[in-house]
Amino acid sequence: MTKPGDGYDHREALFGLPPYGGSIQQNIYYADSTLCDSNTDYARGGYPTRPKDGSGKMAPWKAPFILMVDRGDCSFVVKVRNAQKAGAAAALIADNVCLCNAGSSCTPESNMVYQECETKEPIMADDGSGADITIPSFLLFKQDSDPIKAVLKQDKMVRAQMSWTLPAPDARVEYELWSTPKEPVSAPLKKNFREVAVALGNHAQFTPHYYVYDGLFAGCRASDGTNQCYNLCTNNGRYCSTDPDDDLDSGISGADVVTESLRQICIWKEYGGDGVGLPWWDYVQEFEFRCDKDADAGKFFNNEECIKDAMSRSGVDYNKIQKCMDDSGGLEGDVENSVLEDELVNREMTGVLILPSFYVNQSPIRGALTVGETFEAVCSGFISGSEPDVCKHCNKCVDVDSCINIGYCPGSGSPNSVSVPVFAGSMGAVVICVVCIGLIQWQRSQRQMRAQVRGILAEYMPLDENNKVESVGITEGEEDEDGVELS
Repeated sequence: MTKPGDGYDHREALFGLPPYGGSIQQNIYYADSTLCDSNTDYARGGYPTRPKDGSGKMAPWKAPFILMVDRGDCSFVVKVRNAQKAGAAAALIADNVCLCNAGSSCTPESNMVYQECETKEPIMADDGSGADITIPSFLLFKQDSDPIKAVLKQDKMVRAQMSWTLPAPDARVEYELWSTPKEPVSAPLKKNFREVAVALGNHAQFTPHYYVYDGLFAGCRASDGTNQCYNLCTNNGRYCSTDPDDDLDSGISGADVVTESLRQICIWKEYGGDGVGLPWWDYVQEFEFRCDKDADAGKFFNNEECIKDAMSRSGVDYNKIQKCMDDSGGLEGDVENSVLEDELVNREMTGVLILPSFYVNQSPIRGALTVGETFEAVCSGFISGSEPDVCKHCNKCVDVDSCINIGYCPGSGSPNSVSVPVFAGSMGAVVICVVCIGLIQWQRSQRQMRAQVRGILAEYMPLDENNKVESVGITEGEEDEDGVELS
């Protein structure tokens, strides 16, 4: 069964490892269950029904397959994990509640006397335990999943194609990273992605974003304008962050994280206009190395001298950055900070829930934030034929860093080099030619030398025919190579 247009509307899970730039096309099995019990063998049930095997039970689902699971009773992560355990290549979660904006196109469950529609789309969020899930998954809205389930229950096979093509509005890819200065998972990416960003150049636009909590929404600012969340917030409770060391009395505070977030945003605003922002990358590395060492227990995280040193080594003008922080509204008193307010708006529009989060052309990227995975996702965002050379040569390469440094993937050979077999064949041909030429020259010199010897003997031997002249190097009756007999 097919649906005209762009296919079935869906929402991607915020966990799992989807094959960006690729697709999965397999038969669908409907589990007819919420798949919440990890100890149950669901593979012996569901639709389409199968003949019984030697055990007398229905034959299990035939791999590879996509498994459709009902929403409800447990988290999305549990459902997809159990689908992965059952051998599914991917999972489709069938929504069981109509969206309010679906109108008459969605029919509520018949066993529900009264069911309110959902005003907001459900989000397939990670419950914090989804790191072990490797298969991709989608949420299908009820008006789309119900017809598919109906066909499967008729014991008819349905084949689905799940694709992960990133939006490509133009020849320039836009990618964003959401994190905080103390978020540990993205730290290796910030350290190692610098050269990739430089290699992408003006073909891509990078923007770093910083996750700051809305203190007004969290209730950290009281009605009288006072801060109710101790040292977790700035601006009298307006902008907050969690305490990275879980110690409110010492170490780095949430307010310190907010302050450094504002500082790094200002550095990007000052130096990131080219889409690369090399001073930002350098400062982030220098700050982490000099001012944010775990061994220092946060002693230098908010130390102005350390920050100035990191800026100086990164080519960042301290006075310009300080002016940006002050002009935006500062971090003191019950006042709005325009830069941080923009981040709150961007966070709400993007729908960021998990840190770190990486987006390519406004689409979230799932999986490990390694240099290779991130680079592959960025390259997948280009319109076909518009990819820069670095994507053509280094995408899918295991060692991206080395590929960018030398211009080609290690082990595949340089695009301007000669392969080993060709080189060896060429050298062999040269050696053979030299040997042949040398052999010809040697034979020629031998013939010339024999001709000279014959000439000398011909001059002296006729002088005394009665006296035998001793042959020089040639015995009597011996012929030379030309068949001439000398006596």
